[in-house]
Amino acid sequence: MPGARTDELARLAELHGVAVSYRPAPDRTVTVPDSAVVAALHALGVDATTPEAVRAALADRERALRERLLPPTVVHWAGDPHDPAALTALPPGTRVRVETEEGEESYRMSAPLVAGLPLGVHRVTATAPDGRTAHARLVVAPDRLPAPPGRSYGLLVQLYSLLSRRSWGMGDLGDLAELAGWAGRVAGAGFVQVNPLHSAVPGAPTDPSPYRPSSRRFPDPVHLRVEDVPEYAYAEDRERLAGLLERAARLRAAVLDKGALIDRDAVWELKREALETVLAVPLGPGRRAAYDAFRAAHGQALDDHATYYALAEMHGPDWTTWPDGLRDPRSAATARARAELADRVAFHTRLAWLTDGQLRAAQRTAREAGMPVGIVHDLAVGVHPAGADSWAQQDVFAAGMSVGAPPDAFNARGQDWGLPPWRPDRLAACGYAPFRELLRALFRYAGALRIDHVMGLFRLWWIPQGSPPTEGTYVHYDAEAMLAVLALEAGRAGSVVIGEDLGTVEPGVRETLQRRGVLGTSVLWFERDWTGDGRPLPPERWRADCLATATTHDLPPTAARLTGDHVELRDRLGLLTRPAAEERAEAVADAAEWLALLGGLGLVDSVGPADSLGPVGGTATGPPGTDEEAQVRAVHRFLLRTPARLIGVWLPDGVGDRRPQNLPGTWAEYPNWRLPIADREGRAVPLEELTAALRLRALLEVFAQLRQG
Repeated sequence: MPGARTDELARLAELHGVAVSYRPAPDRTVTVPDSAVVAALHALGVDATTPEAVRAALADRERALRERLLPPTVVHWAGDPHDPAALTALPPGTRVRVETEEGEESYRMSAPLVAGLPLGVHRVTATAPDGRTAHARLVVAPDRLPAPPGRSYGLLVQLYSLLSRRSWGMGDLGDLAELAGWAGRVAGAGFVQVNPLHSAVPGAPTDPSPYRPSSRRFPDPVHLRVEDVPEYAYAEDRERLAGLLERAARLRAAVLDKGALIDRDAVWELKREALETVLAVPLGPGRRAAYDAFRAAHGQALDDHATYYALAEMHGPDWTTWPDGLRDPRSAATARARAELADRVAFHTRLAWLTDGQLRAAQRTAREAGMPVGIVHDLAVGVHPAGADSWAQQDVFAAGMSVGAPPDAFNARGQDWGLPPWRPDRLAACGYAPFRELLRALFRYAGALRIDHVMGLFRLWWIPQGSPPTEGTYVHYDAEAMLAVLALEAGRAGSVVIGEDLGTVEPGVRETLQRRGVLGTSVLWFERDWTGDGRPLPPERWRADCLATATTHDLPPTAARLTGDHVELRDRLGLLTRPAAEERAEAVADAAEWLALLGGLGLVDSVGPADSLGPVGGTATGPPGTDEEAQVRAVHRFLLRTPARLIGVWLPDGVGDRRPQNLPGTWAEYPNWRLPIADREGRAVPLEELTAALRLRALLEVFAQLRQG
């Protein structure tokens, strides 16, 4: 909108949760462009393109808020004896009818109106004495999310990178179960955390990033261990399967023995062909009953998911380019296509069920191995704009907008993640049903859930299509409602929740998350006394309610950080923003400060490997008595000294891997999301050797006092 920002536009934006400014630091306020405010309002269905439109929209919004009896979603925390403010504000004499999730009805006119209601998402109808009626969802949630059962440590790994001599060229759910069984029984670990296993956008080449999926609701069948599907044993075309196994062995050998990158598309081509044969085997009565129960549990969402993949086989993966009728999941044309493609829809439905089953089996294996938490799954912040979820749930996504991050100390140009955001108004209007269903699906097989960019429960940086990330604005969500739904579903599943709260965080967010029981994430290199002298934060000053780690998938492995190899990598790729000598000097000084603290605490040693993890078999990756390895162990001893409830060990640190799995700011320059776990020389290490590696065993011995069982 041309001209200076008006008070009316600022007020209209405020009433719709759209920011007109933000504070990247306590002493700095940044005003966002009017164009971003107008675009965000447009994506929320509000016309703010002219002063006249702004005045009309503002009058409509103020009148609607003034006249409404209830907001679309109301939250009540079970431990609060008082009614929520939205209910106490009802006019005297208002009659309230509550229908619970179980279908029971009751009528209430006196406070507390919520007394005796069970946990759940209930329907409320309020009828005022003047005849006005309002309908709302009432979320009754436990006060706090489940806490971790005691203190424990665990392994952090990108599943695709965890190849065994049985997998088909990338790590799979059979490998995950093997790792969990070993880590729980032999190493006493309490959990294994993996990357998002959401469904990828189909087609080749597909986006290898697990953080830009087609669907977050259903897992990707590329992770299936084909031979573990019960019907595999009864498939008739054994010659075809034998040929596929031979091709898979060559693909696996190329990665493990010849230094090739992981080729997800090639893996899926083989598995898809094998699964076509396996799924031709009829299900037995027990398996059929389980499959039918899965279909009934997931209903329309599963049908839409499978239909999208069936249509993508015919028309390509980008639904925005499909014939007009098929772009609408509820159109008559889509209904006809669904019927015509019934066999393909059934195929993709079966794949979702099989993958869900192997995910639940991995969690059972972890728990049976003594892990109190088990598998920690990762929830990406959003989905691909051309994928299954954005097609099936178009009504709750903000058209023409993308999620990202504003400029900060790490990226002066900001970031555009290419993910369409949910509309907060539409989420509230449907009682957060898409979020509830997403969480419920993930908690079926998650002992804990990591939420990427957990600050997105409070606000997201919306970028208008075609604009740079610098020209976006924050749009706020009802964080109380989002947290209440999260607490409700996590409580029902008995699952822990970990929030990735790194980077710039709005004041009060971490405190709110902690109060509700969401654990934070603390990474060693970022834990400094930022309000004081900037020195490394001593262990006793770390927060307790967190997952403490030395690194993440987006950061250099610990050995690379200690040796400065990460600077050399960025220099080779031309990613440095300052002279290489300055970057090296800063990296050396940073590592030296931490090593000085570790040495002062008496945490550094040069002792050889302990053998209390049991006999060592297979091929070890070398003796762990070098200074570098002693320093890596010292870093983890430091983490053990903190009060953190959970401690994560980046699995590649156990064999000296130098390479980050993802190098932000690169695409073709670096093989993001395609690297197998490797030793310090870059040689791929299969799961069988990994679990026998002396260096890994010595590292995990640091946590002997936290062993489970």
